[in-house]
Amino acid sequence: MTLNSIGLDTKKAQTIANDLNDLLANFQLYYQNLRGIHWNIKGKQFFDLHVKFEELYTDANVKVDEIAERILTLGETPLHTFDDYSKAAKIPVGKDISQDDKAVKLIVDSLTELLKLERQILDVSSDANDEGTSAMMSELITEQEKTVWMMKAWLGETV
Repeated sequence: MTLNSIGLDTKKAQTIANDLNDLLANFQLYYQNLRGIHWNIKGKQFFDLHVKFEELYTDANVKVDEIAERILTLGETPLHTFDDYSKAAKIPVGKDISQDDKAVKLIVDSLTELLKLERQILDVSSDANDEGTSAMMSELITEQEKTVWMMKAWLGETV
């Protein structure tokens, strides 16, 4: 086994970085979806949702940077083109969504997919003794679970 400069098995670190690149691609699409619904939201909930969506996309932008920097820390290169993102992303694309229920549902559906990826990365990083990635995934999961709960509550649904 060969260890990298941060003490992780290089092959395991590469696998984790590949998984993080998938997460990065999906996060970038999530970010772009949030920008779109922020710009296009209409209706009586406009003022509340417009502000909330801006809060979410600002946070997502920070998370994108953190994920990319973790990939670099593991010794790999983060994806950085829209072509790469669209090929790797699994979350739904939100095009021309201006209705409040559809916008919030898009957020829930997107976070549900991100959570699946993050739990998978958490398992792999835990097995590799990669505390940095594990801690990052735990933080993302905790925050996103709360956001899903809040968005589902707004929709009048339960988790």
